[in-house]
Amino acid sequence: MSTTAELNTLKRRRLGVFWIFGINGLILATWLSRIPGIRDNLGVSTIEVGFFLFGTAAGALTGLAFASHVIAWLGERKTILWFATLSIAVVGLVGPVSAVFSSLLIATATMFFFGVGTSVADVSMNVEGADVEKKMGRNLMPWFHALFSLGTVAGGGVSALASASGVGVEIHFPVMALILIGPTIYSVYLMGGPSGSTADPEKPSTVGSRLAVWKEPRTVLIGIVALSMAFAEGSANDWLPLAMVDDRGYSNAEGALWFVLFTGAMTIGRIAGVPLLDRFGRVPVLAGSAIAALIGLSTVILVPFFWANIVAVVLWGLGTALGFPVAMSAAADDPEGGPARVSAVATIAYAAFLIGPPLIGGLAEAFSILNGLWSVAILVAIGLLVTPATKPLRTASTE
Repeated sequence: MSTTAELNTLKRRRLGVFWIFGINGLILATWLSRIPGIRDNLGVSTIEVGFFLFGTAAGALTGLAFASHVIAWLGERKTILWFATLSIAVVGLVGPVSAVFSSLLIATATMFFFGVGTSVADVSMNVEGADVEKKMGRNLMPWFHALFSLGTVAGGGVSALASASGVGVEIHFPVMALILIGPTIYSVYLMGGPSGSTADPEKPSTVGSRLAVWKEPRTVLIGIVALSMAFAEGSANDWLPLAMVDDRGYSNAEGALWFVLFTGAMTIGRIAGVPLLDRFGRVPVLAGSAIAALIGLSTVILVPFFWANIVAVVLWGLGTALGFPVAMSAAADDPEGGPARVSAVATIAYAAFLIGPPLIGGLAEAFSILNGLWSVAILVAIGLLVTPATKPLRTASTE
């Protein structure tokens, strides 16, 4: 194959990865932003909504535990095709299920399979994206994750419009699923078809070798970097609007705008971060990001002034933007065992979304929401200390 043909193939693969990241963000935001509608259909309390959300988290952790083994069996692209399609189909199903059966148990069991589908697809698309990044010889993972962020914005916007127009989740969700199935299949064919894999057929991995990555200090430290930034991101998603309302005295509508400011800054950080990574490399950029997040967090907690808080939230968002995608790149540096390491790092990072809400919630009860965010700052500081673990391996392409 000529160099020009290889480059064109890589560009098609890159476009396919962009597509699937955007679709993944869109379908996630579709159901998350309409949880009140699902709650109304089920007729459940806020505590029972927590049980419903736990079903998704349990499915995600289950999927992450088996993701590397599934990828070794099917290959990345077939895994993306099957499991991304599963997650989309489940969202299409849960809307009518919540309306017809009004059963919390059935809805929770349904969303368990969404958690499985989206988590396995997430690992496989990160492995595919890391391989494209490596072959193109430049940092691309933050851009892939920026497409995920833009997908969540689009999904949230469509959901807001559907809700405002009186369209119930029993109609909205199946329509979105039908719309997204075709682009999902197309994205896999842009990558080269479902039979493709980045694994070396002459060096097949074993269950033992895939589990052995959990004993590697570098993999665990990269996981801590991803965990710290996932915790910083998740805490903003869960608590920033409420903290600004309860502890700073803003209205509910103004609290939502603080969330928009954070997510906007994070999306910009992912887009602008690629040239910084190309020029300076992972470790300096991640260290600078962690410092920015720490400054932003501390200022939000300590300084009650409007303009200072605007700057602080922007710094928090910018500082959080690159940690998770760059950790995925670092985990996949060595193609041999890359899927297992990406799965391990993602599993460690996802723990933030399980421990974060109850931890900060408990601290908020004892002190305040803003003071509870000091736990986030502590974890970000730990992540800062271990950023050297993301330094590229000698076998990987240099940045």
